[in-house]
Amino acid sequence: MTKPTDQRSQTIANLTAETIRDVLRTSPPRNVAEWRALRRNWSRAVKSWPARRVIDLGLELIDVNPWGRLTAYELIACHPSGVAALTVESLGGLGRGLADWGSVDTFACYLAGPAWREGKVSTRHVHAWLRAPNRWERRTAVVCTVALNVRARGGSGDVARTLDVCRRIVGDRDDMVVKAMSWALRSLVQWNSEAVAEFLKTHSATVAARVKREVANKLRTGRKNSSHRSA
Repeated sequence: MTKPTDQRSQTIANLTAETIRDVLRTSPPRNVAEWRALRRNWSRAVKSWPARRVIDLGLELIDVNPWGRLTAYELIACHPSGVAALTVESLGGLGRGLADWGSVDTFACYLAGPAWREGKVSTRHVHAWLRAPNRWERRTAVVCTVALNVRARGGSGDVARTLDVCRRIVGDRDDMVVKAMSWALRSLVQWNSEAVAEFLKTHSATVAARVKREVANKLRTGRKNSSHRSA
């Protein structure tokens, strides 16, 4: 009988969607650290692959729970030209079935947001997500702005697009969207705190109380919350 470690070694040498699926199903990682070690090995194996092939690989993994979707997103995001090869159609496939906070944020921060930033997805398309009845699509659109502004995600600051998204969704009271807007505005503070403060002032009558509180704290103290404890 093949031991899990042997199976994982074989996966690196003969990498296919099916061999990755087998590992994730029959000998799944026990924690994030163990999963990330696997993913890094798989990333090394696909580094020389054409980006389109890596995207196709990802499309075959997203339905393998709980690790498949995260594996797919990071394999593409960590490939040298993975994000550059994304299209509206491939993003649609990679985003199918999104229905939880963590998956949405990973999709938006690793793939959809960077693709928007690099011109692979249009602003019109992101705005269409804002109008969707599905809360997760609306959250995706708002979290996409994080990739415009957070240095760790490759952002270099984009006041106009970030505030335009927030303006269009300012009256939404879905908790997932409200939390996303708070994150979007707090991410922009480092680039233009005056613009963020002016946004809060202009939309004081409609912006959610949570957004006012958390963003005001960020402007005043550099933290999301006034206390030293993280939320």
